[in-house]
Order: sequence, then structure tokens, then C-alpha cells
Amino acid sequence: MRIIAGSHKGRRITAPKKLPSPPTTDRSKEGLFNILQHRLDFETLDVLDLFSGTGNISYEFASRGVAKITAVDQNRHCVNFIKTTALDLKLNIESLQSECHKFLEKNATNYDIIFGDAPYKWEEKEYFKLIVEAKKKLNKSGLIILEHNKFINLSTGQGFYFSRTYGGSVFSFFK
Repeated sequence: MRIIAGSHKGRRITAPKKLPSPPTTDRSKEGLFNILQHRLDFETLDVLDLFSGTGNISYEFASRGVAKITAVDQNRHCVNFIKTTALDLKLNIESLQSECHKFLEKNATNYDIIFGDAPYKWEEKEYFKLIVEAKKKLNKSGLIILEHNKFINLSTGQGFYFSRTYGGSVFSFFK
């Protein structure tokens, strides 16, 4: 995986093979950040990256100047990899081990962006539950962005804004 823009543009990061989640493809990530860069001031954002896996999305936000990023994953190997990489690259990413629903329930912080790359085996009802929980932690003008496979339709979810498809991946945006 590589960071596609910002202070670490072009930087390649090699994740250990033992990590359970493949990173978002460069093509998909580039599409996502093209959408975001025209709508947001990255330096003022507080970002939550749920199901952070390799940290790919967190690194991209950090490279673009986001000052506060919280990366949450239940796999300790993922959490440790993100901590090590963030330290090596001097990125302000707090990496925490937690199941996403428990994290959202117990955490008191609100966020401008909540990004979630949940397991692709999830069904629509699981995404809808996550949307409801995440909205409670979203700042008034914030966005929830969920990455999912193209066979899932989240357009009937509460606060659906729009979606974009890149290959087999879809990003659904919620206000």
C-alpha cells in the first residue's frame, strides 16, 4: 500500500501478511479523497477510523494534515502495526484495540468524519445498526463514510447522502 497525497505522498508501507484485512485499493482511496478534498478542510478535522486494519485510511488522513485521528480495530496485530507505523512516520494517530460497537458506546468524543471499513461479509442490517450508533458520535456537520461491497445497498439508511463505486468497493456517505 502507498500514501497517495500529502506530506508522505508516494510512501510505501508494507503490512505483515498476518494482518487479517486487506487495505483499501489505491484506486478506491484516490476516488474517496478526491471527493473529500473538495468538501473539507483536513487540518480542522477530528477523524475516527473504525475497523482500521492496516491503517491505510488513517495514514492518508494524517498525511493530508488531519491533526487528530483515532484508529480502532479489535485485532491487536493491526493496532500494534498502526502504532509502530505512526511512530515511524511521526503521524498523530491514536490506535486502540476495541470492538467497534463497544468503542462507540463508551467513547465520549464526537468526530467530524467517521470512516468504517467493516468486514465485507456483513449484511445490510449490521451496517444500519452501525450508522445509528455512529450518528451519536458525529459532529453536526460531520460525515459517516462506510466502505462496503457492491452487493450491499445502503441508500435507505438514515441520513444517506450519496455513494460512489470504485470497482468492487462502494463508499456510502451519511450526514
